[in-house]
Amino acid sequence: MVFWSPRNVTCMDLEAMDSRLDISGDESKVFELIEDLKRNSTDVQRAATAELRLLARHRENRMVIANCGAISLLVGLLHSTDPKTQENAVTALLNLSLSDNKIAIANAYAIDPLIHVLKTGNPEAQENSAATLLSLSVTEENKLQIGRSGAIGPLVELLANGTLRGKKDAVSALYNLSTSRENKVRIVQAGAMSHLVELMNPATGMVDKAVAVLANLATIPEGRNAIGQNGGIFVLVEVVELGSARGKENAAAALLQMCKNSGRFCSLVLQEGAVPPLVALSQFGTPRAKEKARALLNCFQNQGYLHSGRR
Repeated sequence: MVFWSPRNVTCMDLEAMDSRLDISGDESKVFELIEDLKRNSTDVQRAATAELRLLARHRENRMVIANCGAISLLVGLLHSTDPKTQENAVTALLNLSLSDNKIAIANAYAIDPLIHVLKTGNPEAQENSAATLLSLSVTEENKLQIGRSGAIGPLVELLANGTLRGKKDAVSALYNLSTSRENKVRIVQAGAMSHLVELMNPATGMVDKAVAVLANLATIPEGRNAIGQNGGIFVLVEVVELGSARGKENAAAALLQMCKNSGRFCSLVLQEGAVPPLVALSQFGTPRAKEKARALLNCFQNQGYLHSGRR
């Protein structure tokens, strides 16, 4: 294998080499790059992180990079004042997290530095920080740590003001975090609901992601109230009628959570004309959608509201 110094390699050179990079079974290349990460030269660190970012795109390289001790150094460079070095470091960690390195990255105290990138990085760094947090949050322990470390506020900010890709990464991360009850409260308190409702517009291409988060948040009183206060009932009924199969399932589930213990929400849902699409869903939806739609129709009937919904 021919080795080259990363400080002399341009991004275009790296892209050209991408299809030929395979360092599995040969750690010396990574050790060279790790030594460059330790140097006090911004140019050298930027080039070394760029190369590790590229190498980590290949699954066969990821464990080699992790086993050589690169993770802790990459985590340290998340605080780099050079935007490109920071971006390269977070993207390398994202790539590494896609294999069996999630625990190692969390154990390297990466969560707080990832939140720092989420707050301060350039748009691509912010996107990839959100995606890394999403990747790490597959375990319950990490979900709780991410929520307790203050990630939810910056994720909601990205949801509101990020690029299209940034919003997609943020809503995906929030979905994963919203399976934890204590994170549900944090997401509502961070003001996510109005932005999630905005994403229910089909033009965003994120309806299914947003409605899945709403379905999780609807399981707590704070979430149900926020849905009602931010115009969420109308968009949920709209998804029941016009959404994808998965979207209809989650929209019906969210509406059921809202209505089963609240006559007020029953009345509001019926005012939006929910009965005809729910009847159709109860007959022609997926098994889960049929179950939720029938339960919701029974809820209306049991509370004496069904007749008013047919006017």
